Amino acid sequence: MSTLTETASGYRPARTLPLRVELVRQLRRRRTLVMGAVLAALPFVLVVAFAIGGEPGARNGRVTLLDTATASGANFAAVNLFVSAGFLLVIPVALFCGDTVASEAGWSSLRYLLAAPVPRARLLWSKLAVALGMSLAAMVLLPVVALVVGTAAYGWGPLEIPTGGELDAATAAQRLVVVVAYLFVSQLVTAGLAFWLSTRTDAPLGAVGGAVGLTIVGNVLDAVTALGDWRHFLPAHWQFAWADAVQPRMEWSGMIQGAALSVTYALVLFALAFRGFARKDIVS
Repeated sequence: MSTLTETASGYRPARTLPLRVELVRQLRRRRTLVMGAVLAALPFVLVVAFAIGGEPGARNGRVTLLDTATASGANFAAVNLFVSAGFLLVIPVALFCGDTVASEAGWSSLRYLLAAPVPRARLLWSKLAVALGMSLAAMVLLPVVALVVGTAAYGWGPLEIPTGGELDAATAAQRLVVVVAYLFVSQLVTAGLAFWLSTRTDAPLGAVGGAVGLTIVGNVLDAVTALGDWRHFLPAHWQFAWADAVQPRMEWSGMIQGAALSVTYALVLFALAFRGFARKDIVS
């Protein structure tokens, strides 16, 4: 009895499901457009809120980053990142990474993609790369729009630091790039959770909601001071370490610890996703 060992002429596993094809598919989806619109609208909402409620100011003699929101476009961009880092920026990461595989299963198109044939690892790599790319784009979109809107509303100038001093506009722009990069790395845990759940369920809402829910649980646990030093092992404990980047002298220690922890958790979760999906019986 002979064994079939040859593949079809011209078949190249590495050329199946090109990234540009997956990217176009995801960009055309309604949830992508809605998420982009929400992030782009936030700076306008804050400008209106400050116009109606008056400019923020120091309370009880203590100046916070939020109190400097209207000082310049750079301050306004930093404030937008501050108010959205804890929750709003979690949603697009969970959405793009949690919806990507589970939605295919929900549409009963996953088995047809694999029968194309697209190797399972290639399918996951393509979807993960596009999901992470779109997550990064979402995090870049918010401060860019905020910087433009803030500059138009409050002028182009240095970034005033709540603790005293200021950063010139060029330095402030560079520091904001560092902030966005750190926020992206810190959200890799949410991306890993969402992607792993996406390979385990046929319900996109379950994967997205599960990732957001677990992220919220992490934030709640970090607020429990009774845990002591155990909180240092929670990614949520380091989510605002980027504040060290908007100081006269940038401190790296907190961001390095937070990034190392996030990358470690994310790599484990991504590995679990690939391992589980390779053995999963695809029936949808």
